[in-house]
Amino acid sequence: MKDPIIIVGAGLSGLRAASLLTSQGIECRVLEARSRIGGRVLSRAVEVSPEIGRFDLGPTWFWPDHEPVISNLVTELGLQTIIQHTDGAVLLEQSKNGPVQRHLLPEGAVQKSVRLVGGVQSLIEAVFATLPSGVIELDTRVIGVSEDEEGRITVEAERSDGHLKKISAGAVIFALPPRIVAEHIDFSPALPRELAASLKNKPTWMAGQAKVLAVYEHPFWREDGLSGQVMSWAGPLQEIHDASPETGHGAFFGFFGLSAADRRELGEEKILELVVRQLERLFGPAAAKPISLLYKDWSSDAETAVEEDLQPLNSFPDYGLPVKSGTWEKKIIFAGTETSPEFGGHLEGALRSAERAVDEVKKLIRP
Repeated sequence: MKDPIIIVGAGLSGLRAASLLTSQGIECRVLEARSRIGGRVLSRAVEVSPEIGRFDLGPTWFWPDHEPVISNLVTELGLQTIIQHTDGAVLLEQSKNGPVQRHLLPEGAVQKSVRLVGGVQSLIEAVFATLPSGVIELDTRVIGVSEDEEGRITVEAERSDGHLKKISAGAVIFALPPRIVAEHIDFSPALPRELAASLKNKPTWMAGQAKVLAVYEHPFWREDGLSGQVMSWAGPLQEIHDASPETGHGAFFGFFGLSAADRRELGEEKILELVVRQLERLFGPAAAKPISLLYKDWSSDAETAVEEDLQPLNSFPDYGLPVKSGTWEKKIIFAGTETSPEFGGHLEGALRSAERAVDEVKKLIRP
């Protein structure tokens, strides 16, 4: 195969696929619409105190006892981990005016999970470091894929400066949310109806959600025998966890019970005000003065969410491979956590999908 494999998307799946391909001598190029690598992995530092460390506004943790692929990769790359703090009581909040309930969970009730020192971005950076120079092209949005009568594939992309470019491809790996592929990329010939429907029926993980981080001088709640974990029916946050780094500072992260539409109507300033009020209600006056608040609404990220993703998920999606058939069956390959039959929605699923995509490429090249 003389033309390179084109990988669309420089998130964890796309980068890992590129790393595996290049390690086996298979030429590839990664095209990324954003001006950064990582996709839905987003780790940010506190602007006024970057020495505190980075905090995850995308995926945060993994479960080493149950997720071997990411566990082995983290070990192979020499990354450091933090065991998620779960010691202490869990708080339950049923209403804003009612009492906050305090419960001690039985030993072993919470599965061991870990976070990465430096955030999940440290994994992205470590995988990126395995790639040769020039493999990744940022600010390059794929807008079309075509196949001519002789079976040659051309990928059309638009640079952020408006410049259009065409690239010949041996095959294309889409390491993007399936709905983004279905709605934002033109295919010639068109995708088979069954495949297009399959892509649109896969909700994008995290796309309807927002995440907030509140950073403090120290994890004062631990002194009160609290784990930092909260379940709330009063909101605006419905789920809160300890996100403290190893620097001695403290942090909470939380997921919202507010819908994407409600968040848009309120606006970021009002949302953060409500978050601080809730934390003060739960943890007392010390929670009213965070050093910093970090916020990311994934529903307003055009590289992540489409309109259908704004509807709240009522259950965990049934993820797995898109239905492939017709002209494109062996020319386009799907990666990304939404395409993984196991661990869909997890970092583990993203990595497994990359391994499967590379296996498919190898079968094309070396049948």
